[in-house]
Amino acid sequence: MRKWTCTSGAGSSGRHAQALAGLIEQLGQPGFRSLLLETLQPLVPAASFSVYRTGRHSVPQLFLSGSLGVPDTTRDCWRAYLSGPYRSDRTLSVEAQNETQPLLCHLTAQEVPAQHRARVYEAHGVAERVSVVQAREDGLFALNFYRHQHQAPFSDVQVADFESLAPALLALAHKHVTLSGVSEAGIAPDARQRLLALQPALTPRELDVCVRLLRGMTYDGIAADLGLSLPSVKTYRNRAFDRLGIHFRNELFALVLRAPATLQ
Repeated sequence: MRKWTCTSGAGSSGRHAQALAGLIEQLGQPGFRSLLLETLQPLVPAASFSVYRTGRHSVPQLFLSGSLGVPDTTRDCWRAYLSGPYRSDRTLSVEAQNETQPLLCHLTAQEVPAQHRARVYEAHGVAERVSVVQAREDGLFALNFYRHQHQAPFSDVQVADFESLAPALLALAHKHVTLSGVSEAGIAPDARQRLLALQPALTPRELDVCVRLLRGMTYDGIAADLGLSLPSVKTYRNRAFDRLGIHFRNELFALVLRAPATLQ
């Protein structure tokens, strides 16, 4: 596995500019998802991609994903990732000295830890990944492109093309997520019921706050959404966490993920 910091000033060639122009036109539109892989095929011929948030102290969330030329199993991959591998995944960790710069990562399935490799890569025919990730306030924001087993390995030229485009692609993906408000498979749809099954003493307001925390909302956002003051939101959070025996948002996510599904 190789990891290195993005450099500025690269990627000014005509083919790179042409690739980015089409994506810019689709920002915030449904066409961005399909166009992303199609546009990059001449440069980085990946069969699938994902845009997600991860990190040791954040709530993992899949924002956007898709496939080209293969059945779309990206959401199945995400669920498999959440079933255990994400807790120990350090392939996208951002070193302290590089927190302000996007970090690039290139690895093959053989370099991924055994559980992660078996559940995500081998189970879904994924053989190689190139990623760009940046530390943000709510966690690590990552854009990933995957080569599948039927495809030839990424060449050095293709990896270099990805490096040139990576900072712009990362910014475009983040802007698209912001504009469109996309959210896929962030939490179980029955999270409220799961929380009640775990701790029946939770009040409706405590549940309201917890569900919004699971969606990745900020405390200010929760306050505005529920018509509460910021101190009130934090009070409800603290009471709920005390009842559940946890201290951090990521523990809340793990708790709900492990809880039995409820009947709808």
